[in-house]
Amino acid sequence: MATVSVSDSFSRNCSSLHLPSSSSSSGFQRFSRQKSPSLRIRCSGTGIDDTSTLQGTLFPFKNLKNVACSLFAVWAVNAASPAIAANQRLPPLSTEPNRCERAFVGNTIGQANGVYDKPIDLRFCDYSNDKSNLKGKSLAAALMSDAKFDGADMSEVVMSKAYAVGASFKGVNFSNAVLDRVNFEKANLKGAVFRNTVLSGSIFGEAQLEDVVFEDTIIGYIDLQKLCTNATITAEGRMVLGCR
Repeated sequence: MATVSVSDSFSRNCSSLHLPSSSSSSGFQRFSRQKSPSLRIRCSGTGIDDTSTLQGTLFPFKNLKNVACSLFAVWAVNAASPAIAANQRLPPLSTEPNRCERAFVGNTIGQANGVYDKPIDLRFCDYSNDKSNLKGKSLAAALMSDAKFDGADMSEVVMSKAYAVGASFKGVNFSNAVLDRVNFEKANLKGAVFRNTVLSGSIFGEAQLEDVVFEDTIIGYIDLQKLCTNATITAEGRMVLGCR
């Protein structure tokens, strides 16, 4: 169990913030379940912890140091979790058996707006070199952070509002796909193929885009300007995109 210690003035009120360490060195599991991380905060001198509630009769100013403790705890969690640091409040990792296989079925409700009857949680799943099961599937609003899709055929997929922060898509074929408002921050997209692909509203902050093929890509002007700021795009890629 990893520990984030609290320093300076917070050390008088907050003892420590405990986060579970990873159970695997790689962090990737093939079609397996993982327990959601637990979090516990204890503040000394206040008589409260994560299972306590404040009584409504207390005078508000007596709770200032408790508020300071809570703010510091939020900062510590954001620093420790890339997903939360990306300003997304994600649900706990699904405990559904065979949750990774749900990508082979997808969803069909409200594709354009990312509305679904049940979330598709593909976090930490491994679909490396899958050449048939993902093609043409609807993965609207799917949670894909830290998953592996290297070498997979994802042509014609619909990934509206998908969350793919930190995922790996090296060499993935995204031809004729709809990647509308996908969050690709810090994702590895080396050698991916975006041929006749919709990239409207998608985010590529700090993504790796070496040798990516941008051919007949459909993307808005503002989105293009943001994409062109990525220094990993090759000169050929910048020319195809029309980056200035």
